Parts: sequence; structure tokens; C-alpha cells
Amino acid sequence: MKLPELRIGAKIAKVPVVQGGMAIRLSTARLASAVANQGGIGLIAASGMSEEELRYEIRLARSLTDGIIGINIMVAAKKFSEVVKTAIDEGIDLVVAGAGFSRDMFGLGKESGTPIVPIVSSVKLAKISQRLGASAIVVEGKEAGGHLGTSTSVRELIPDIAAAVDIPVIAAGGVLHGQDVVDLIKMGASGVQMGSRFASSVEANSAPMLKEFYLKSKPEDIVVIHSPVGLPGRAVRNPFAERIMNGPVPPTRCDNCLKACKHNFCIIRSLIRAQQGDVETGLVFTGEYISRIKKIIPVKDIFDQLLAEVAVAN
Repeated sequence: MKLPELRIGAKIAKVPVVQGGMAIRLSTARLASAVANQGGIGLIAASGMSEEELRYEIRLARSLTDGIIGINIMVAAKKFSEVVKTAIDEGIDLVVAGAGFSRDMFGLGKESGTPIVPIVSSVKLAKISQRLGASAIVVEGKEAGGHLGTSTSVRELIPDIAAAVDIPVIAAGGVLHGQDVVDLIKMGASGVQMGSRFASSVEANSAPMLKEFYLKSKPEDIVVIHSPVGLPGRAVRNPFAERIMNGPVPPTRCDNCLKACKHNFCIIRSLIRAQQGDVETGLVFTGEYISRIKKIIPVKDIFDQLLAEVAVAN
């Protein structure tokens, strides 16, 4: 199959693959630019970054590629608007927003001409997004990693949502191979978003211990926890995940990073611990099928493999 290009606003990705914005700091300039250099869309995970750090990462990515670079940001973050404005000031190509829904972000996008791409999991939110001015939507199914907005498979969501809107629909959740891409595009998707495969790449900004932990995971190790954000989240079972599944682990220090926090544990600090290689007391967010990934390889090899699989897919 010949893959279609993916147009979001005025930007055209030669390969219709968006790299998931994985926080905290798994998706930084190095990973995003590597994906953009292969013709996809690279995202910097802005959640948990200061405005200065985000400016640095965007400028670094620009120095490494002339491809498409966006950010991913949690709507639940207290400084959501400030982060979006900072990225827009730096000339970011698009803003992908999940873990909640914000009507305000569409106004920011209209003022600057920056494409706004919300993450949704229903026909209703897809229609609202289009009406408010979304340039595209990411439709995330239950197979996705991190915060989840549905218990329905992306393969069930895509046909109805794609038929309900006239903007590009990007399928996310459980996309690892070329056959997955072909299947979802045939169902009506304009492209796909891939997180877990890029989390397990050479360029992912995570400690070797975390990448090795991904490779060792088994299907029965994948669990769903209750996030302080107020949404369920998919993670790999480890001692910390066990603790928060059994009851609250109240933070000893609060950085006041969320608009509304359940305070059952600190999401930011637990994700940072995992990113730095602490797989015992860190929260390891992941997609449902992470156990199917058996090797850490460079982004270029991921694209070469994916496109080879697409070429022979049914």
C-alpha cells in the first residue's frame, strides 16, 4: 500500500506517522527531530517542562531538522495556557493536547494560525473539536499508554469518528507495525500516532534502565492505575504501581502542577523517577502492547521497518 501524506493546517508530513508526546522528558528534541527527519511529525512532551526548558528544546529541534515539530501538553496542567503560548511564540508547527479538553486553546491557535490538535475518544468530542476550529484530531483508543479517555478499542472508534468529521483523524493506541497502519487507514484514519515504539528507540530521552524494563515486560505486567489527573492510566506493574493500586501514596511535597489533583500520588515526580531509570519507585507509563517490542533501535530503522511492512501489508 502507498501511504497518503498527512496534512495538518499548512504542514504536510510525507509519512502519516505522528510520534506520541511522552512525558516526562521521554520525547525531547532529539527524538522529535529524528522522527521529523524521516518525514513524520515529531512531538516534544511539554508537560513538566519550564518555559525556559521548552524554548530550549524547540530551538534545539529546529537546529536538528527542517521537518514538522509540535508539542504535546496535558490540558490538566495548571500552566497549560502559558506552555501553549510559549510554544506558539517559538513558532511551533502544531499543538497536540490531551488528558482533558480545553476550549481556550482553539482561540490561541486562531490568533497565531497554529494548528490545534486535541486528543479525543468519542464522536461527540470529535464534532465539538471540529466546530471549535481543530485542524485535526488524535483519536485514542484503550490500547494507548498513559492517560486514557475510553475503554473502547481504537479500531472500533475510528470508522464512526472518521465519518462524523471532515478534518484529519489520527489513530492512536496499539500501533506498532505496518499492518496496523494499513488497517487503520483503510478504516478511515488519515494517519497514526505511535508512542510505545518510539519510547523504545535509541533517541528516546530515557535512562537505559527504563528501556530495558520495557523489553522485559510481559502482557500480564500491564495494569491500569488511577492518576491524580482524574483519569485512568496504563502502566507497567512495578513496586510503585502496586502501591498506588492498593491505596494512596500521598506526596510529601506538592509542586501544585495540576489544575485539579486527587493527591493520591505525585504524577510529575513519579514519571520523572521512571525517566531517570528508577523502575522501582517510578511510574512507568506504557501502551498495552509494549511486550511485543523486543529490541531498542534507532528511529530511522523503525521507519524503514514500518514502511517495509506497509509495502507487503494486505
